Amino acid sequence: MIRRRSTPWLHRYSRLIMGAVAVVGIFITTYLTYVSFSGGSAACPVDPATGGSSCDLVLQSSYAKVFGVPLSVFGLVAYIVMAALALAPFLVNGDANKKQRQKLEETTGFLLLVGGTAMAVFSGYLMYVAFFKLQETCLYCIASATCSLLLFILAVVGREWEELGQLLLTCIAVGMITLIGAFGVYASADGPGVNADGKTPIPAITAQPRPPLGWPVTTASGPGEIALAKHLTAQGIKMYGAFWCPHCFEQKQLFGKEAMEELIYIECDPSGKNPQTQACVDAKIQSFPSWEIDGKIEPGVKLLDELAQLSGFTGSKEFKYVLAR
Repeated sequence: MIRRRSTPWLHRYSRLIMGAVAVVGIFITTYLTYVSFSGGSAACPVDPATGGSSCDLVLQSSYAKVFGVPLSVFGLVAYIVMAALALAPFLVNGDANKKQRQKLEETTGFLLLVGGTAMAVFSGYLMYVAFFKLQETCLYCIASATCSLLLFILAVVGREWEELGQLLLTCIAVGMITLIGAFGVYASADGPGVNADGKTPIPAITAQPRPPLGWPVTTASGPGEIALAKHLTAQGIKMYGAFWCPHCFEQKQLFGKEAMEELIYIECDPSGKNPQTQACVDAKIQSFPSWEIDGKIEPGVKLLDELAQLSGFTGSKEFKYVLAR
């Protein structure tokens, strides 16, 4: 008597687990899509040093959109497709249409491998961007990347593969195509490109300001910006602004988040963080931003070269950013 080999439990339940994981991914990307289109901020711990959350710094970066569409929209579609592929065979009656279900399992199993590989590789690339380029941590991005990785692992180990060579070749081919596509899509993600003088236009505002912090500063300071900020502080030069002021935000973006921590910044709106409204009244501030240099008020956004000249800064003037045209 020949005993039939029992089906491993993972093979029996892998599709249900994949469906559940995909549903979790759907919830995450649906929330991020809502946040993106509503112009709000994601619920995430605020970093008091930068005045924003790591989640927003990542979600509002130039990597958060593809062809002008929030990346979460593509993620939502991908998770919906993966959930449909994982659960599709359960819609076919196993006894009456056994061959049809087996064929559907084979087809969707291969498509799950392709989709899982692409999602895992693309998520891995985004994690590299977040950790090493943006140097920030987004909890939602990590959760979504974990879901993508789980879908890939379950697509590989959740069924039997007759030819391991085909499995390996498929993963390598899909992974390479995904990476090439990611590099192509994000070729200009660090901005619209550098100008003839080698400076990068600051990214545009894509959301609404929220008190008391306004928009989080997303640009990274270079040595020149940090040195200038320290010089301005040493000279007692102050920047007056308001959290809701877009031109104030442009000024902050020109410096970058590290340099902004070195500046003397005075918040004039009572709803802002650490407001000093009376100081603004005493200085007779009439517009934002305004700079107080040697007792004189200089209104408007100032390029860093101009601030260097006004303050007598003699250090390196290799500043990274300019205003977008």
